Amino acid sequence: MKTQFLKTVTLGLALASSALPVMAQDDGNARWVTDELTTYVRSGPTDGYRIVGTLTAGQPVSLLDTSGDYSQVRSSSGDVVWVPSSELQETPSASDQLPQLESRVEELTAELDGINESWEERTSTMTETLKVREQRITELEARNHELESSFDEISEVNRDLEARLETRKEDLLMRYFMYGGGVAGAGLIVGLIVPHLPRRRRKRDRWF
Repeated sequence: MKTQFLKTVTLGLALASSALPVMAQDDGNARWVTDELTTYVRSGPTDGYRIVGTLTAGQPVSLLDTSGDYSQVRSSSGDVVWVPSSELQETPSASDQLPQLESRVEELTAELDGINESWEERTSTMTETLKVREQRITELEARNHELESSFDEISEVNRDLEARLETRKEDLLMRYFMYGGGVAGAGLIVGLIVPHLPRRRRKRDRWF
């Protein structure tokens, strides 16, 4: 959970830091005092001018001019002073960015929680679907096993019937052979006996 939160914070910082410069560019003269505790300002653009006050860290100012290492700025109270250019930055200070970053982190955290909840729901649905499919597969495998057993039994019966049929064919062929042989033998015997039988003489027709 900490890892997810750190990722969210990092993402929020990246998005916020990329968005804030764009806001600053709306006014090309917008500047912010650096995060130092205080910044001394002078009445002119060199170190020789007297210090006339300070600006607090993160205070927004408007850039008016530059000269050497100094920039002329107008503070939020309307004072026009000179400040070292190195003490200015083009993006809001960390203290100004923090509330926006915290808000963005909250938004991203809420979005991440929604994603996690949605993902958990999808995972639960997928798990239930997987269980149903596994159960169906188990039933199909059992049914397939039953069909294989029935097929083996039918195959065994079929082989037995084929063996019986082959035996009957052989018996029938043998009977036909014996019957044909008997008929042929009887015909041969008759053919041999008939020529030797005495023929009856025909009586001549008489006239009365």
